[in-house]
Amino acid sequence: MYKTSAKIAQEYVKKRKLDNHTLKTFQIGFSANFDELYQTLKKEGFSEEEILASSLVGKSDKGKYYDKFRTRLMFPIKDVQDRVIAFGGRVLDDSKPKYINSPENIVYSKGRNLFGLNVAKKSGKDKIIIVEGYMDAISLYQRGITNVVASLGTALTESQGRLLRKYASQIIIGYDSDGAGQAATMRGMEILQNLGCDIRILQLDGDAKDPDEYVVKYGSGRFERCVENAISLVEFKVRTLKKSMNIQTASDKIKFLNEIVKILSKVDNSIEREIYIDRIAKDYQISKEAIYAEANKMTYKEHQGIKMIQKPIAKQAPMAKKQDEKNDALIKRENVIISLLIHPEMNAYIHIMEKIKPEDFKLEQNREIAKRLYEHFEKGNSNSNVLNLFAEEELMNHITSIMANDYEISDSKKAIEDILSLYEKEKLTYEKNQIIKQLEDKTIGVDEAKALEARLSTIIIKIAKMK
Repeated sequence: MYKTSAKIAQEYVKKRKLDNHTLKTFQIGFSANFDELYQTLKKEGFSEEEILASSLVGKSDKGKYYDKFRTRLMFPIKDVQDRVIAFGGRVLDDSKPKYINSPENIVYSKGRNLFGLNVAKKSGKDKIIIVEGYMDAISLYQRGITNVVASLGTALTESQGRLLRKYASQIIIGYDSDGAGQAATMRGMEILQNLGCDIRILQLDGDAKDPDEYVVKYGSGRFERCVENAISLVEFKVRTLKKSMNIQTASDKIKFLNEIVKILSKVDNSIEREIYIDRIAKDYQISKEAIYAEANKMTYKEHQGIKMIQKPIAKQAPMAKKQDEKNDALIKRENVIISLLIHPEMNAYIHIMEKIKPEDFKLEQNREIAKRLYEHFEKGNSNSNVLNLFAEEELMNHITSIMANDYEISDSKKAIEDILSLYEKEKLTYEKNQIIKQLEDKTIGVDEAKALEARLSTIIIKIAKMK
């Protein structure tokens, strides 16, 4: 809906050449005058307590209500399930601060979400580009680059890294080229590397300072070529190191060589490491023998430090790996159950409580959450506002991470049936194994053995029917 009060915003989006499709995809809007939103929400029937709780409206010392985001271009922040969880607002003049965001709460955490991931995950590409600001992401989308997300005003976190890893096999960092942007790149690289992500760093040619300016100035085709030519983590670190030294001097060349060895020592794959050594030797006119010699010297000197040759890779035992996979699957299933229990539009708890008890949950946080939810439901309460039952930071963080996850449930009823069936099957399987152990005991009586065999037969038939 266009209003005369939004003329300044309309002029801004025209200047940025954003079309209706982009505006609708990101649901970009405008917060106009002093209390326009407040008046609109009042007309919609919201109480003053509810309006204040939204964090979109404030109340002055004189008791007047005002729109906190007034005269700002509005960007809804959505989770991966396409639900609005917060807002960002940008000024359209030179006012400060340039951006303001909704405060964090149990639903919205800057460190657990990424702007535009709900859109980027639909791109069909196995790469995701992460940029600094909303407008970087939106401007790239406008020009056909749809696999792009933006961080939410904080340094990249481990939770955001896990989200990126879930939806892409390769993550390309496209932060600004200024000092702050490069520092953010370095922090982001370390986090993503520790998570085992395939990282690339975008290198923009030309004189644009950020992806938004670059794509406007040079076009999407040239930007896509930069994406394809994004460099590896090792290459980025070596280039950054080179900028801080003058390797024409002997002292700096030695320092450069020492630091290169430290960087290469973190590359576990021997073939990949060999390729980097060849490239570095060629690009920086350093002999391969010198790199190997320095590596061996450091290994000898530090004993536990830099190991370049035949670096051992710890392999997980097959049984331990299977156990980890089993535990991951179990925790994921429990998290799905918690998600279904707290979902405001479902009454899943009516069915789940009959089959699954709090003590059935293996993860301690899930067990405590289930216990409180069941007590709440057993008092006849609905599943609205159940989040108010939790005040502990650990539980709130756990619930927030569950809510932020996309479990890709298309049919809630079937999901509940499948989970309950699986739990029932696991219980029967456990009981079956226990009976078999009991029957191996030679000291049990004939009558007891017959009863156990009858129960075992019943269990086996039940399990067979469930397959």
